[in-house]
Amino acid sequence: MNNKQVAELFVEQHVLQPSQVEDVLNEADLNGKTIAEAMVDSGFVDEHGFYQTIAEGLGTDFINLAEREIAPEILGLIPSGLARLHGALPIEMNGNTLDVALVDPLDLRAAEDLRFALGKEIHVVVSPTEQIEDQIKRYYGTDTASMEEILKQLGQVGELLQLREEDGAAAVEAEANATPIIRFVDLILYQAIQDRASDIHFEPFENEFKIRYRVDGALYEMSPPPRHLALPVISRVKVMANMNIAERRLPQDGRIQKNIAGRSVDLRVSTLPTQFGESLVLRVLDRTTVNLDLEALGMPDYIHDFLLEVIHRPNGIFIATGPTGSGKTTTLYSCLRKINTIDSKLLTAEEPVEYDLEGIVQVPVNEAIGLTFARILRSFLRQDPDRIMVGETRDLETAQIAIQASLTGHLVFTTLHTNDAPGAVTRLIDMGVEPFLVSSTLEAVLGQRLLRSICPKCRTAYQPNEALLAELDTSRRDIGEKQFYYGKGCDACNNTGYKGRKGIYELLQITDPIRELINERAPTVTLKQKAIELGMVTLRQDGLRSIFAGDTTIEEVLKYT
Repeated sequence: MNNKQVAELFVEQHVLQPSQVEDVLNEADLNGKTIAEAMVDSGFVDEHGFYQTIAEGLGTDFINLAEREIAPEILGLIPSGLARLHGALPIEMNGNTLDVALVDPLDLRAAEDLRFALGKEIHVVVSPTEQIEDQIKRYYGTDTASMEEILKQLGQVGELLQLREEDGAAAVEAEANATPIIRFVDLILYQAIQDRASDIHFEPFENEFKIRYRVDGALYEMSPPPRHLALPVISRVKVMANMNIAERRLPQDGRIQKNIAGRSVDLRVSTLPTQFGESLVLRVLDRTTVNLDLEALGMPDYIHDFLLEVIHRPNGIFIATGPTGSGKTTTLYSCLRKINTIDSKLLTAEEPVEYDLEGIVQVPVNEAIGLTFARILRSFLRQDPDRIMVGETRDLETAQIAIQASLTGHLVFTTLHTNDAPGAVTRLIDMGVEPFLVSSTLEAVLGQRLLRSICPKCRTAYQPNEALLAELDTSRRDIGEKQFYYGKGCDACNNTGYKGRKGIYELLQITDPIRELINERAPTVTLKQKAIELGMVTLRQDGLRSIFAGDTTIEEVLKYT
C-alpha cells in the first residue's frame, strides 16, 4: 500500500488536512513506521478508525477478526500457498462471491489473481493488517508443505498436462492457466522472495526440469517438478509477463510487477530457446531488501569520505567497475540519492531501469527501436542536466559523448565491466578514446565485488592451515593473534554458513602521476603498481580487512579476488 495514496484517501475522507499529509509521511519515513502507526502515534486517528476510514474510502466493510471465528470449509477455499503468497484470508461465502481480507486492501492485482486462480468473484473487506497476518499463521501455518501439496495435485492432473512442443498456442495457454499450474508458479515466486533470491532459473533438460534460485550469489536447486510440467510452467510465467507464448524459437524479454508476501516486487523475465524447450530466468528486484543509503554499503571510511567529495564536484567522470552482479548499479544509485536535491537536475540512461528513484528522470534503453545509450546521452545534453548516469559504457560512441558531457560541465556516473579499477582506464583507451581525454576527465574508478557474509547465528572461530594462508600471500607470523571465522550452517542460513552479502572495494584516484602514465598509454600492470605505491588498497587487501573483521571467509576472498 503506497503511503501517499493512503494519506490522500484520508484527505478525501476529511480525516486529514492537506497540510498535514507531509507531516504524516515524514513521520513514517524517518522513524521506519507504517502509515497506520504514524497516523495513530500522531493522534490523527485510532487504529480502529484508521481501518474503518480505509473501508469507507473503498466502499467496503470493516471486519474485526478478533471477534470472528472462520469456518474450516471457508478456510479450505484458499490453499495455504495462495493465502500466504497474497496475504489473503477468506472470511465467508455469499453465493459465488468470496469475502477476503487482504493484508494490502488496495492491491487490486492480488484480488484479480485470486479471482482467476479460484474461479470465484472476490469481494475485498478491510481488517487490521496484524490480525490478518496472525490468522493466516494460525490457520495455514508457516511451513512450505504446500509445495508438496500442490505437486501432489499436479501429479493427479498429470495426464491432462502431457503437453507436447507441437501443441497449438490455445492448448498451451489453457494449460498455463490451469489452477494447479497458477498455484505452483505463485508458490515458487513466494518461496524465492522469502529466501531473498536475486534470480530464479527454470531449465528444461532432456529428462528433467530444474528450478534453481540464486541467493547471495550462489545457486540452490529446488526439488525438481516432473519433466512434463516444463512447458505449462514456463508458459504461465510468459503469460504473467505479457509475452508471446506461441513464439518459442526466439529469445524474449518481459516484466512482471507483483505483490508477493505483502511486498512490491518487480521481476525481469528473459527466455532463451534451447534444444529441450525454453530456458527462462527471472531477475528479482525487491525494493524492500535494497538499502540505497551510501552509509549502508559498508565501505571503508576513506572511500566513503572520498566518494562524498567526488559526487559534489561540478564535472568529471566517476566509474564503478566489476563483473555482473557486483553491486555497481547499487553504488551509483546510492551516490545519486545523496545528491538528489531540489537544485540539481539528474538524468539516468539504464538497461533496464532497476529501481524507481523519486525526483530523478530515468530513461530505459531500447535497442530494438534504436534507443541506445549513445542516442539517449546525446539527447540528455539538450535537457539541461547537472548530473548524468549512464548505465554502462559499452562502445566508443557512448564513451565519447560521456567525455563531451564532462568537458561541458556535467558530472557523469557510469559502469564498466573490468576485473579491477586500473583496468577501466585501459578499457577506455582500447575502445578508442584518446588518452589525453581520459586523463583530463576521469576523476576516480571504484572497483568492487560482493562477497557472501558469514551467518551471524553459526559463526565459528577456527585456525586455517598454512596452505590456505599461503594462497592469501600471508603466513602465520604475519597474522599474529588475528581470528578467522567460518559458518557452521544452521536453519537461519539454510545450512550454507552464509547469510547476506557485503562489498569489498578498491579506489583508484586519478592524481597527476596517474594522469602522466595514462597519457603515455601505460599498461594496466604499470598503472596498478603506481596506484599501489600512491596508497591504493587492492581488492585482495580489502578482502583481508573483511576476513579479520569476521565478516567473510578466506574461501570467499580467494574466489573473488
